[in-house]
Amino acid sequence: MTRVETTGGAHGSGESPASKPTVIVTRPAAQAAGLSAALGAAGFATFEFPLLEIAPVRDPQPLLQALVALEQYALVVFVSPNAIEHALAHLGTPWPAQVPIGVLGPGSVRALAQRGISAPRVSVIAPRGALASSGDGGAIAQPSSVVATDAIADTRADSSHDTNETVRYDSEALLDALDHTLHLDSLVGKRVLLVKGDGGRELLTQTLQAMGVAVDAVTAYHRSAPQPSEAQWQRLHVLLAGPAQQVVWVVTSSEGLRHLDALARAHLDATQLVSLRRAQVMTPHARIAETARSLGFDTVTVSGAGDRNIVSALLSQSVQLVSKRMTDTHDMQSDPQGTARPAASAAPAYTVAGDATQSERPFWDQPPGGPRGPSNFGHRAPLWIGLLLVLAAAVAGGLVLNRALHRDQQASTQRQDASDARIAAALAQTQQALAASRTLNDQLTQFNSKLQDQQAAQQALQQQYQDFTRNRDDWTLAEIGQMLSTASEQLQLTGNVQLALFALQSADERLAASSGPQMLTVRRAVQHDIEKLKATPQVDLAGLAIKLDDAIAQIDNLPLLGEAKTGHQQANPVGSVDTTAPAASTLPAWRVWIDELGSEVGRSLTGLVQVRRIDNPDAMLVAPDQGYYLRANLRLRLLSARLSLLARNPATLKSDLTAASASVNRYFDPASKQVQTVKTLLQQVDQAAVTVQVPDMNGSLAAVRQFKSRG
Repeated sequence: MTRVETTGGAHGSGESPASKPTVIVTRPAAQAAGLSAALGAAGFATFEFPLLEIAPVRDPQPLLQALVALEQYALVVFVSPNAIEHALAHLGTPWPAQVPIGVLGPGSVRALAQRGISAPRVSVIAPRGALASSGDGGAIAQPSSVVATDAIADTRADSSHDTNETVRYDSEALLDALDHTLHLDSLVGKRVLLVKGDGGRELLTQTLQAMGVAVDAVTAYHRSAPQPSEAQWQRLHVLLAGPAQQVVWVVTSSEGLRHLDALARAHLDATQLVSLRRAQVMTPHARIAETARSLGFDTVTVSGAGDRNIVSALLSQSVQLVSKRMTDTHDMQSDPQGTARPAASAAPAYTVAGDATQSERPFWDQPPGGPRGPSNFGHRAPLWIGLLLVLAAAVAGGLVLNRALHRDQQASTQRQDASDARIAAALAQTQQALAASRTLNDQLTQFNSKLQDQQAAQQALQQQYQDFTRNRDDWTLAEIGQMLSTASEQLQLTGNVQLALFALQSADERLAASSGPQMLTVRRAVQHDIEKLKATPQVDLAGLAIKLDDAIAQIDNLPLLGEAKTGHQQANPVGSVDTTAPAASTLPAWRVWIDELGSEVGRSLTGLVQVRRIDNPDAMLVAPDQGYYLRANLRLRLLSARLSLLARNPATLKSDLTAASASVNRYFDPASKQVQTVKTLLQQVDQAAVTVQVPDMNGSLAAVRQFKSRG
């Protein structure tokens, strides 16, 4: 008995769920639900392993300031749906209709539409295909008022979608869209707001700034690497222990790939690391695929942007994998003797059982001489018919291919002619540009000069802005530092302890009003210096200086030893009449006149000779005209002593006071009250000018400098 079984290729368009790989979704936890649901609906088992964590920015003040001034910008660009979500959460008013918005993909278009920002009220600019892909199923019509670059597509394409064309949602595609809609030249000299996360590419910013556009970049959210839980690590270990082709990583960020590499190196052993590198990686962009290859991943697939493209790519990859498995299974079928034979995937496979006759076998399994008898042609007729059909198909395909090549040659010739025409026009424009270059060089020189002036002014404004943005504690410490520095200089120069103590007490009051905990160290140092100054003995320098001034003022009136006058020299002049004499006298007038004349003559004779004791004979050698120089020398000594007193120079002060006292004792009359007064003043200054070590304020100044240099 003979039994014939036929096995086809693939079972329709579907396959068992067990044949599909497990998809690891690496999006942030709050954004992975949509893709996981789409993959689950397509029959894939999913495992969420977030590689990024999105959090609000720590300092939202720059973002708030930019949102308040939206009407000043000619364009606002959001780099991702995260930027839209975190930025518009702070916007309390409707979006200005006159401000267009630029986005990079369909996800951002949907995020704007969910917040009521869409056509026809607001113009949304996106790369080609982003607006159409943002609707459900990708078949929605674009309103005429919505600006998109689909209108600049090749006019030769028909209304059907070209599935072979690569759709890009990146900075280059957005720049192309902006150039065809707004014309980038129209943005020169205007302001553009870029809302982004921390880090990322700088291509968009650098390109616009190179064209002369003022770009204000503000951060709306913060990206970080989350730490997976223990359960997630256990599930990942189980997946890595299985076949590598049964795991597909869906990674939508280059930064997420780098985080995955860092986590793998820290938590996986060598075997698991090799299994991770052999697993399949699917990315939406070629730039992310390059990052994956640079990190050592073997199999990297670019699916295109959007959840629909990711699911479609996974389904296509799964079907190819199943077909390959079934083909390998057919190829490994063996003949009855155990020799492996190739089996055609499209032709039925025959199995011979029992006492099958030779005519029931396929022609490749016949004996070397072929079957005997007249039925030989009947068995080989299908083979000849098949060969004729293949030959006819080859001839027809060659004709079609020849016609296609002919059309391509004609199109290439036309493109070459058009290219030659454009080159000729470009050469003509180049010659015109060279003719006008001399004038442009002069204008460029003037522009460079103005640009340098503007850059200098901008640097000055930047410095002023940095000074303005310093916080309250920095300003307080700056004022206290300046106050203490001035008081320290005065203390070292003049020894004014009271002024330094007043400065320290004022600084302590300012520090007490501040609530910052970092001020405690500075305040402790200030209080220590206050106690040190209070314990310092007080010297009345101003009072001593006044005494020296009084002594200096009396120098011109000090009598020299050689100029001393006696009391009888103050008698009445000759011819003066004594008014105290009684008006009525019994003596005659001539007698009275004779007595007065005798008294006057006696006084004159007494003044001719004076006897005095002088211990220093040099004092009598000072001529009257030399007295002026003696007094001037004494005045200079006292002025030098006054300067030494104020400068707290005890050695010079002591020397000057000693020299001045010796000069007064040697050359001036000690019996004079003025000389005695000067001696008393000099002794008081000499005794009161005690040498006192002036304390310093180094503790407070060091604490202030340490606070300023923190971080």
